[in-house]
Amino acid sequence: MSATNKPANTLRCDNLKATIWQNVSEKGPFFSTTLSRPFKDHTSTWRHALFFGLYDLKALMNVALEAKEWISAHVLKR
Repeated sequence: MSATNKPANTLRCDNLKATIWQNVSEKGPFFSTTLSRPFKDHTSTWRHALFFGLYDLKALMNVALEAKEWISAHVLKR
């Protein structure tokens, strides 16, 4: 994934986000997912936390399941 690539999809659940990326390897294209909790820091700059607390875990499971379902529906046929 690079800064110039656009995500294939972005899913949200509460304050969590799953970003789905389409990648290419020697074996062909595939999808990968990053999970994060976006927030603004003290300078109002958007950041992405990669750590999740107890109250984030249910939303994390939900957004991960949504990502799995989206990827399964969009798997590139070989």
